[in-house]
Amino acid sequence: MTSLQSGEWKPGDLIPSEMDLAARFQVSQGTVRKAIDSLAADNLLTRRQGKGTYVASHQEINKEYRFLRLVSDANAPLVLQNQFLSCKSVKALSWIARALKIQTGDSVIQIERIQLAQGKPIVLEEIWLLSSRFKGISLDELNRWPTSLYAFFESEFSTHMVRAEEKIKAIEADLHVSSRLGISQGTALLQVERLSFTYGNKPVELRLAKYHTSQQHYANLLS
Repeated sequence: MTSLQSGEWKPGDLIPSEMDLAARFQVSQGTVRKAIDSLAADNLLTRRQGKGTYVASHQEINKEYRFLRLVSDANAPLVLQNQFLSCKSVKALSWIARALKIQTGDSVIQIERIQLAQGKPIVLEEIWLLSSRFKGISLDELNRWPTSLYAFFESEFSTHMVRAEEKIKAIEADLHVSSRLGISQGTALLQVERLSFTYGNKPVELRLAKYHTSQQHYANLLS
């Protein structure tokens, strides 16, 4: 884990063999194998049959939407297109500051995004990022990026999201949300507040998403 946090092993990198790691850390191969199994279970490492073990990356096709829980009611693949509306520096409100572990009034980057399915807007998001970690991020860059936002953070800002915490509640669309999503004011929506963490359990992104679930639902596997 130390090598992941320090950046010695970057997303997509092949890590050393179990034998080499055992020699490096002066432990048994069985101990190394258990550690790798634990990190793989937490989606920090990815095993590839016949190739070795790699640092997990949001660039991978099967990892790109790992945190997305929105599923089509018809069980068809839900491919979302991004439309970023704004990207600006603002002062953190108290609840945002508490989540990101900064001071109220500190500078954060605020992003507004619509996500569309088959050309129809179904998600409106407000996203807040630590200014210190995402310096120079721009609206043009966001709209040019072809894949997921987390892949963008990983590729351009060396920030890999490893886990997230979510709070979910039912709300009604206000005037702003209804105009953005093209729905009636008062329409029932699902609001998901997500706090995402990078290595070392550091919160770096807070987002507030409003989901229009008339033809899709939020799915989660509990075990």
